[in-house]
Amino acid sequence: MSDQIKHECGIALIRLLKPLSYYKEKYGDIHYGLNKMYLLMEKQHNRGQDGAGLATIKLDTAPGSPYFDRERSVDKQAIKAIFDKVFKPFANLSDKEKEQLQDMDYVKNHYPFMGELLLGHLRYGTHGGNDMSNCHPRIRANNWKTRTLIVAGNFNMTNVDELFDKLVDLGQFPREMSDTMTVLEKIGHFLDVENQKLFKKFKPSGLSNYEITPLIEHSINVTEILKNSAEDFDGGYAMAGMIGHGDAFVMRDPSGIRPAYFYKDDEVVVVASERPAIQTAFNVHRSKVQEIKPGYALIIKKDGSVGEVECTTPLERKACSFERIYFSRGSDFEIYQERKMLGRLLVPTILDAVQHDVENTVFSYIPNTAEVAFIGMTEEIQKQHIQRKLKAFNAGEIKTTEELHEQLSVMPRVEKIAIKDVKMRTFITDDSSRNDLVQHVYDVTYGLVRNNQDTLVVLDDSIVRGTTLKESILTMLDRLQPKKIIVVSSAPQIRYPDCYGIDMSKMGSFVAFQAAVQLWKDRNEYAVLEQLYKDCKEEIQKPLHEVQNLVKQVYAPFSPEEISAKIADIVKPNHIFSDVQVIYQTIENLHIACPNNLGDWYFTGDYPTPGGNRVALNAFINYMEGKNVRAY
Repeated sequence: MSDQIKHECGIALIRLLKPLSYYKEKYGDIHYGLNKMYLLMEKQHNRGQDGAGLATIKLDTAPGSPYFDRERSVDKQAIKAIFDKVFKPFANLSDKEKEQLQDMDYVKNHYPFMGELLLGHLRYGTHGGNDMSNCHPRIRANNWKTRTLIVAGNFNMTNVDELFDKLVDLGQFPREMSDTMTVLEKIGHFLDVENQKLFKKFKPSGLSNYEITPLIEHSINVTEILKNSAEDFDGGYAMAGMIGHGDAFVMRDPSGIRPAYFYKDDEVVVVASERPAIQTAFNVHRSKVQEIKPGYALIIKKDGSVGEVECTTPLERKACSFERIYFSRGSDFEIYQERKMLGRLLVPTILDAVQHDVENTVFSYIPNTAEVAFIGMTEEIQKQHIQRKLKAFNAGEIKTTEELHEQLSVMPRVEKIAIKDVKMRTFITDDSSRNDLVQHVYDVTYGLVRNNQDTLVVLDDSIVRGTTLKESILTMLDRLQPKKIIVVSSAPQIRYPDCYGIDMSKMGSFVAFQAAVQLWKDRNEYAVLEQLYKDCKEEIQKPLHEVQNLVKQVYAPFSPEEISAKIADIVKPNHIFSDVQVIYQTIENLHIACPNNLGDWYFTGDYPTPGGNRVALNAFINYMEGKNVRAY
């Protein structure tokens, strides 16, 4: 994605099912759990550019000794910074201290982070600042272990105001209004309720409070806590939590918007946002890594028992398709195949655009994350090129086998046209100099494009704002003097804000929206949008479950091709000479390529929760009122 947007956070949870001494004896590693957590987090580093965090819980510690530890960082190398601190106490040990490391009970009781339960988080901030306080895991501490709650997640809630008000109605006084705090306090409230209920149940038996505590630990109903907590949630979420005594959970939203996978054997239970991270860290086949079902929670009890239970009624599966197009690493087997298919499905439109003149076309891609889709695209171009020539031979249009061989020898010209100069980013600091410098973020390979003869086709993951195209990429490509530049997006047109984790909330930023507005102006019918603004102001006053996405009317009169043509006009800089065309993936082809991940609200406006419709209305209202603010 050449346009930079912030996106999904990552979670990682490990429960060691054996005593720490087991892993030392079997693997010769006193830091087995920590090392595996480090791998899980590094293999999901793509999900955390703004910070990271780690928390651990030690089971069955004695009163007076720390039973949980936490470290967070907003360092540029946050994961490294965290684990440097975690492992620092083990450096420069005396001979006596090294000898003490042979006793894992001693290690557990005298060194931080040496616990059986570990929770990691990678932050890609979509709201709030990038200071330490915004990093997960977040802690709701209490002197009673069964009331201490540690939470980290990949989520955004669309109804934070309502959730906040419910907390106030309960008598709480939340310190901040954020989805993270409201989620933490909502779960924490029902954790308190469950504790109090169990205490009242056991107290009449004549047991002391000290004797009741382990009974509460054994009896606490995590399923009930999560069911009550999630009843009013509206958003996309994969949230992980640990309770101080040792229970843990990972809960997923009922539409399956945010991803979560798990693996279990007799030694560990592991959860992560991406399947390949688990495969790599634990060297297991993908068939052994399961997806947590939408609306369910994976619950790991202190005694090591594991179960997947329904917490909210599952809805139609709307797993985020952007995970497949761009966000997740392409090393996942299914995602790799889906990205290749996205490239393949674009080929008929591309070949029509170049009039099947493969000989005078150069194919390339920007940025590197578009490479897999590009492989699929070029394979399909080669296939269709061969089929076209064979068909011509069979029809007698190609007369001889020699001529056929000559025609088949002309294969698509696949080249690496652009190389990103990562160092340039550090110099782009102020607006006055940014536009000039941004044009040099990419280096181009000269001599591959024949001046004013070749068409240059460049594949991108997605064109969101079009800013990088206009300010950098098209200027750079024009230096090669192609006859025409065709920019192809493996994703459809992004038309609507996201409110479930991706930082896309301002309607006016989307180049597809800009194009639609300009088309209304071209028709001298901008008054239609002014009336729509009034309708949206009325619609947003309705109860949340009744709100409809009226913003769809912005795009209704125009075909995708009309909007793409207007986008090409918008992103083409005035100073370049090449003709510019923009081609987008179709919604239909997206669903063919990603049949099990149909979350497409940013393309279609079909939100999986009522809160999404309200966000779309807010985004349009903000645009019409000239407010450059978030829609949720």
